[in-house]
Amino acid sequence: MIDRDHGLSVSRQAKALGISRGSIYYLPRLASEADLALMRRIDELHLEYPFAGSRMLKDLLRAEGHVVGRLHVSTLMKRMAIKALHRRPNTSKPAPGHKVYPYLLRNLAVTRPNQVWAMDITCIPMARGIVYLAAVVDGFSREVLAWRLSITLSADFRVEALEAALDRHGRPEIFNSDQRSQFTSADFIKALKGEPRAATGPKPAANEIAIRMDGKRAWRDNVFVERLWRTVKYEEAYLRAYASVSEARASIGRYLNFYNGTRPHSSHAGQTPDQACFNQPTPIPAAA
Repeated sequence: MIDRDHGLSVSRQAKALGISRGSIYYLPRLASEADLALMRRIDELHLEYPFAGSRMLKDLLRAEGHVVGRLHVSTLMKRMAIKALHRRPNTSKPAPGHKVYPYLLRNLAVTRPNQVWAMDITCIPMARGIVYLAAVVDGFSREVLAWRLSITLSADFRVEALEAALDRHGRPEIFNSDQRSQFTSADFIKALKGEPRAATGPKPAANEIAIRMDGKRAWRDNVFVERLWRTVKYEEAYLRAYASVSEARASIGRYLNFYNGTRPHSSHAGQTPDQACFNQPTPIPAAA
């Protein structure tokens, strides 16, 4: 957008585009070693005590000898996109103008694959910095249907993960997420509804998915996704020190293949998620 070799000065180009001149010259700083260590420990404590907010995490860190204030802990939590998991009036706020969909899962028994899907995002620590992991999970089998990795919280990688899951597994009856802006954006809702992202082009058949979002009394609905994050981090991410995003993507991909196809799952009496998803008994037809 800014051409530094153009005859027009950079400051005048910025003024013509209506952007701050400082944003052009600003170079983002890498997180310090101390902050990276704190973020790693905050992530571990968040998995152990998901109800802990910035105040409690600050006290836990100080008890371990870390000199840190609550505001700094809060800043690092925002950078990592994590929040305390507890009941509160406004759990995850959508962006202004984004539609919020109703609560659909109260007292619903999840008894078959593709009945309910859930999606969430977590941060994954690397040797230097963090990346964000988005995954679509089947609520019955706990199978990871699709996932994507990104260095930012942009919309594209979430939409790509969702579209990959829809392409491979068809459509679910209900899709569950929280109300944060990442899941209420226009592009994400269009992908769920089977609408094209661009205004031009033919409109595909609607997926007819019942979109459902956590309400103020529904914070437990994504707990099985939180359990996936705990498993991925303790069995994979915390055992590695990814040197690059490509290394993180390859290693996490290998682990998720193991998770789906080899690792026994306690909720399915030792079956893997793949077995729970694909080895469903065939219903006996009713007599004529």
